This record gives sequence, structure tokens and C-alpha cells, in this order.
Amino acid sequence: MAGAELIGKEEIKEVMDVLNTGVLMRYGFDKERKGIFKVREFEEAFARYCGSKYALGVTSGSSALKVALTAMDVGPGDEVICPAFTFVATYEAVLEVGAIPVMADIDESLNLDYKDVESKITTLTKAVIPVHICGAPARIDKIIETARKHKILVLEDNAQACGGSYHGKKLGSFGDMGIFSFDYYKTITTGEGGMILTDSENLYRRADWYHDHGHDHNPNVTRAMEGRTILGFNYRMNELQGALGLAQLRKLPIVIREQKKNKEMLKEILVKIKGLKFRDIPDPAGDTATFLAFNLPEAKTAENLQKALSAEGIDTVCFKKNLWHYVPNWEHFLANSTANSQKYPFADPSYRGKVDYNRESIPHAEDILGRTLMMGIPVKMPEEKFTEIRRGIEKVARRI
Repeated sequence: MAGAELIGKEEIKEVMDVLNTGVLMRYGFDKERKGIFKVREFEEAFARYCGSKYALGVTSGSSALKVALTAMDVGPGDEVICPAFTFVATYEAVLEVGAIPVMADIDESLNLDYKDVESKITTLTKAVIPVHICGAPARIDKIIETARKHKILVLEDNAQACGGSYHGKKLGSFGDMGIFSFDYYKTITTGEGGMILTDSENLYRRADWYHDHGHDHNPNVTRAMEGRTILGFNYRMNELQGALGLAQLRKLPIVIREQKKNKEMLKEILVKIKGLKFRDIPDPAGDTATFLAFNLPEAKTAENLQKALSAEGIDTVCFKKNLWHYVPNWEHFLANSTANSQKYPFADPSYRGKVDYNRESIPHAEDILGRTLMMGIPVKMPEEKFTEIRRGIEKVARRI
């Protein structure tokens, strides 16, 4: 549960600062809010933490993807390359802006394979979305290099690896833009909420305008009297979310430290299982340790191990069978069942390409995800809980 495990007096204090003003909206009411601007403060602190110039708080990680893609001018007729293993929101956001997602394979890290990205690029490719899945970094340097060679944009989906890094640089700060999610299950949480990062003033301005109905947020005039450049919609983060984010961000180093400690303890036990190998992590120092992933030589062996662990009260996930994180399992997506009765944008006549979502086109994902199991790593692991897990794993290891 990550940051949600640590909600306490610090979060209460920040939220009470807001409630005492009675101003829950991030814009306007300057006199009434008495100098309290929690979303602005959270954005500034988050940008500093990640080493980026600009940060923009929004309503969710999903809306962060849509706002960022809009700022990058991705739209009808464009293709966006996405990994086969990701949460459905990555693909939904591409469809939301009228573009078509192109499915690419993963590598041993379980993240986007930069070699397959190269093979999926066409004249219609506008952007690529590498996802740092389940807390660990993708080979983002190689993905950036490939994208730059072909002059396509990079939007990092870092919804699941907040606080992670790659060779010392924070994830989410490599691409043209990066996004984060703060929902209840994430590394830090504001209940819902998300963040967009960029070093580009132009992209930041476009995202800022779009996320608030086109307001240009000119500080020299009152709200609703500013100028407008583009139309937008409402994806504003509110002050209660900003307050929670401030408290949670200060706890982020603790979350990662404790998860890493607990993950290492579990790895020391799991290594006793014959044939077991741990997930390849391109930069172990940059892992947030949100999940512990391990694989077996064959899918059937992994399935038997999962059943044996379950019998001992130890939960694991096989993401090849998961209905929300693996493209071939999305029956509504494969049927082009968008909320629009015309199945837009799949049926958009301006799109001149052809996409393939067959399992045969992602052979490595089909292989490795079927024989990989994952365990969620808690921040708090009482000694009695660890002892229970250790005994269960050791019992299974003797039988496998």
C-alpha cells in the first residue's frame, strides 16, 4: 500500500491548513486563503525533488497522460508506441486525444523494449510512452536515443515508480514530458491526483492552459479576466490533494528505504527455490522496490509455485492473466469498444495506418509474463508477518 500506510499527523496538519481557510480550489480567492497555496507548493517541491523545471498538478495519473499528450499536440492521424505490459490508462489516454496506440514488446526488465520500438516506428509515429512498470526503471536512455534518432516525442509514464531513478537521474525527468499517479495504491498518495513534469516552457504552458479551461493564469489580473490561447477542460488538482501530496512527498525517502529493506529480506528467502530468477532491473539502485518479481523456466512451473505459495497464505500475481495490465486481455479494447458509438478514433478516416494487437507480435511478453510472479512489497512488515512469510516460502522451497 506504500504511502497510504504512513498517513498520519503530518497529512492531517497540511489538510487542516486548507480547511481553516475554507478555500479548496487551487486558483482565486487570494484574500480568503491567507497565503495558503498547497498545490502550488506541492508542484514546486515535486519539481525540485525530480530535478525538473516545471511541474503541474492534475486530477489523476490518467488525466496527466491526456493533458501531456494534448500539450505535445498528439492527435488524430498520429500513432503512439506503448508497451504491451502497462495499465489500461496508458492506451486510453492515447485514444482520448484521437490517436492510435501501437503495441510493442517488453524486454527482460518487463519494460518497453527499445529494439522493438525501432521496429514499430512508421511515418505516422508521433510519440512513444515508456512505462516504468511495477516500480523499476526501463532502459530509458536507449529509448530516448531511439526516439531522438527518429525525431519522435517521449512521454514517460512513471505512475508506478515515483521516486525511482536511472543512473542518478529521477524517472519522469528524461522525456519531453513525464507523468505520475498519486492514487491510493501508489508510492505516495493524495487519494487521487497526478503530476506532469517537463523542462519545456512551451509544453508546460500548453498543459497549464489546457488543464484549466484555457485560463492563462496571468497573475496581474483577477481570475476569469485572463487571456486565452487554446480551449481546454477541467483537470485541476485541488488544495486538499496538494496538502496531502506535500506531507507524502516528505515521506517518500522513507517509503523507498523501507520497501528496499523488506524486498531484500524476501529475496534472501526466495532464492532457495530451485530454478528461480529475479527480474532484470537495469539500475537496481534506482528501483523503488514496490514489487518483487521473479520467474521460473516454464509457465507451468510458475503456476504450480503460485498455487503452493497461495496455500501458505502468500499472495502473488501473474500479470499475463491479469485483466487490466496486459493488452491481449482487454476484450473491450480489442473490439475497438470506445465510449463513442462510432468507435472513434479506431474508425477515424484520417488515420492511414494499420495496427496489430496479436499475441504473436509480442513474443517476449507472451513468454516471460507467463512464467513471472510478483509480490507487492509493504512499507511496514512486522516481525511476525515476515516470520510467517519466511516459514511459508521455506516450506514451499522444500517441496518444489
